[in-house]
Amino acid sequence: MNLNAIFLKSFRVLLLPFALLYGLVVIIRNKLFDKGYIRSASFNFPLICVGNLAVGGTGKSPMVEYIIGLLHKDFKVATLSRGYKRKTKGYVLANERTTANEIGDEPMQFHVKFPDVAVAVGEERLDAVPQLLHDQPELQAIVLDDAFQHRAVKAGLNIVLTEYSNLFSYDVFLPTGDLRDARSSYKRADIIVVTKCPPGLSIEKKRNTIREIVPLPHQKVFFTCIEYGTPYHITTKQQRPITNQDEILLVCGIANPQPLKEFIFNNAETYYQQDYSDHHIFTIDDLKEIKRKYERIDADSKFILTTEKDSMRFFKFNTEIADLPLYVLPIRHKFLFDEGRQFDQMLISYIRNFKFLPHEQEKG
Repeated sequence: MNLNAIFLKSFRVLLLPFALLYGLVVIIRNKLFDKGYIRSASFNFPLICVGNLAVGGTGKSPMVEYIIGLLHKDFKVATLSRGYKRKTKGYVLANERTTANEIGDEPMQFHVKFPDVAVAVGEERLDAVPQLLHDQPELQAIVLDDAFQHRAVKAGLNIVLTEYSNLFSYDVFLPTGDLRDARSSYKRADIIVVTKCPPGLSIEKKRNTIREIVPLPHQKVFFTCIEYGTPYHITTKQQRPITNQDEILLVCGIANPQPLKEFIFNNAETYYQQDYSDHHIFTIDDLKEIKRKYERIDADSKFILTTEKDSMRFFKFNTEIADLPLYVLPIRHKFLFDEGRQFDQMLISYIRNFKFLPHEQEKG
């Protein structure tokens, strides 16, 4: 652990009184929902919620992508996100002219990858769900992105992600830890996915992790690792594999870049980094600095690499990036222990077996 990490950890411990206060507020809020003093709205429609108990870095966006990729061939599905750091407010349904500034980088990523899938954003999901159903009356399911702790809407299937190296069962409330919701909230989930596992995770460690999580009898626990694809150019889409002769300038603004950095370290000759905060809005000055840093790399085989999420915020530069060797690294979840088919079937069965109530029996 380097000095910066030690300092940060020590500083966060000093913030424990604030963590206790924050935790108290979260616990009281959850109790009010649990006792029915604050109502959660249930919709007579299949809603799949993907979320976590901690802040950032568990792989929610790749999981939403995985689910969309699984379902959109057989069902008419849509995604609904908050649209973090977008420049607009309220409900917005993406169209062919939509930009990341209007809906946010992650929803824009869904929109670019799945142009036949309705992608919407809205801070108030209680208002956005009916609006989306009105705009897309043929829908058969909606995937709620990062909505688990926002309890105004009650989903029919809840999927909670937790990172293998930072399980919620060991975590504490913000700002000392990373929890934004109570550890006990995992009991509301139907599926728990342990993400960013070592690809060679043993059966023994799998069993130990399940014991640490203590799932309820109805909860199924899955394990995934990160699987990176072949980088492709941001505009031409031409692929370029990473080789051990490459020197790479990594440009990223994501919550947890460590697995990405380890992947590049293990596959390239060397890499340089240009880090930004999560969801950073790139400016023309940022682009100029990136170009200067790239030009200073003295190597025959070199290029710039960024994440798919970050790439959404580069499209606005158009001509400036057309001739730049800027490549995008795709990422996906890979299910371990041959359990991906079981996960897929649980989602498909949920939609196919959903029991619609007659209108007079619907409950708010």
